[in-house]
Amino acid sequence: MLRIEDTDRERSTPENVEQILDALRWLELDWDDDPVSQAGRADRHREALDQLLEAGVAYRDTATGEDVAAWKKEHGNRGYRGAPSDDPGAAVRLKVPDDGDTVVADEIRGEVRFPNESSDDFVIARGDGSVLYNFAVAVDDADMEITHVIRGDDHLSNTPKQLLVMDSLGVAPPRYAHLPLLHGPDGKKLSKRHGAASVQELRDDGYLPAAVRNYLALLGWGTQDDTTIMSTEELIERFDIADVGRASAIFDEKKLRWLNGRFMREMDLDAYTEVVARYLGREPDERLRAACEIAQEKAQTLEEIWPLIHFIFEEPATDEKAWKKVMKDGSLALLSEALEALRGAESFEPEELETSLGRILAEHDVKPGKLYQPIRVAITGTSVSPGIFESLAVLGKDESVERVERAVQRLSTESGSTSSR
Repeated sequence: MLRIEDTDRERSTPENVEQILDALRWLELDWDDDPVSQAGRADRHREALDQLLEAGVAYRDTATGEDVAAWKKEHGNRGYRGAPSDDPGAAVRLKVPDDGDTVVADEIRGEVRFPNESSDDFVIARGDGSVLYNFAVAVDDADMEITHVIRGDDHLSNTPKQLLVMDSLGVAPPRYAHLPLLHGPDGKKLSKRHGAASVQELRDDGYLPAAVRNYLALLGWGTQDDTTIMSTEELIERFDIADVGRASAIFDEKKLRWLNGRFMREMDLDAYTEVVARYLGREPDERLRAACEIAQEKAQTLEEIWPLIHFIFEEPATDEKAWKKVMKDGSLALLSEALEALRGAESFEPEELETSLGRILAEHDVKPGKLYQPIRVAITGTSVSPGIFESLAVLGKDESVERVERAVQRLSTESGSTSSR
């Protein structure tokens, strides 16, 4: 059941609500029936409010914030207790017992006790009749027969108020579990400085929903055998709230990237191509499929794929730093021999290319990087790409030869300029 808790109308804009739905859809976390708007249940909330007013467990009070502060100062900082008012425009407060504790039986933290004498009679409705969050949530949880409330421990202070509302309504509360908040690798509360700050940013950065679900599920919880990669079905089967720890979990985007890379490498190539095509806004044709096949082992996120394969679809710009670093120390002679080998290649399959280019290495007794890096820069414009033989094969003979020719011509020109100087 999906409930949008939108009693705060200033914060609960249509745009914010759509962001919630958009995030859940992308994460593939679905729900039964239509989403329920808490604001749309205003009539039911007023009905429950009238019930408490008539029972005498809630009352109208005209006290301002300053009045409450003054009262508490006069009464040794005890919880505020107001005087009922007949003013129909006054806020409504719930009566809190003067003694004893309100006990939250938390599934993770155990019993958490809140002394009633230090708790104010708290406001449950504004003067205009609109109810506040803690009242609306308690009524909705009861009406919807919610069995478990699992949320961040920043909500723990709200729970005794919701329990008091439910007790006043004569309904049994759900079971509560308050999860530790996520922290960054530096141990501080998770924020923008630690990386992506929203589900949408993770999507835009090229993460897979299945990997994000898997990683988030493991924050603060784990299996007895420390299994890391699990399908959503397995997570559902194995998860137990009793195994969630009390310490704050660390959200480390580097670990998420690693896990995402594992998910990407284990995908079926056709499914991988479909996902990449959607991310790039391209057709999942045979050329993209071939490009995906050579990049699948190298990319950890969808965002990393286009920089690896764009040279297959468009003329690449040359990274001048890579050119200066690679195109030296005999590169012209080696690249010229490679050009002749590529021109004469009868087959442009990776295995045959490896054999023909490997002969040049053997003849000159040089390390592979001395030959393959200049070829890589010549055809991709950069020193980072998928495997060189696979890259040549997918690019094709004509285009590969043409790009290496241009690189040889440029090297010859640069070499001549250097000689003349």
